Amino acid sequence: MFGDMMGMMGKLKETQKKVEETKKRLDTVLIDEQSTDGKLKVTITANRTIKSIAIDDSLIEDKEQLEDYLILALNKAIEKATRVNEAELAAVAKEGMPNIPGLDMFK
Repeated sequence: MFGDMMGMMGKLKETQKKVEETKKRLDTVLIDEQSTDGKLKVTITANRTIKSIAIDDSLIEDKEQLEDYLILALNKAIEKATRVNEAELAAVAKEGMPNIPGLDMFK
């Protein structure tokens, strides 16, 4: 029984390490998004850190339009990044789940 517990604890620690490594790797995964007309482009990491924003000069004159473009593009990029982030972390977590009765729902 204790051997099983020690094995599970080791597997959980290994999984935790893999999750941390995956989080670091997701800092290097870039998600690009742009407005439909290409006047605004954003790049964020899969950990949802903004890396760059490129704004066409024509948007500089209309503050409200620029704000709308930013909101739309950033929200789309964040949504994509969240999907990538959650899928990657779920795969690592699922891989490392010990065989504990009652937790079959995660498989």
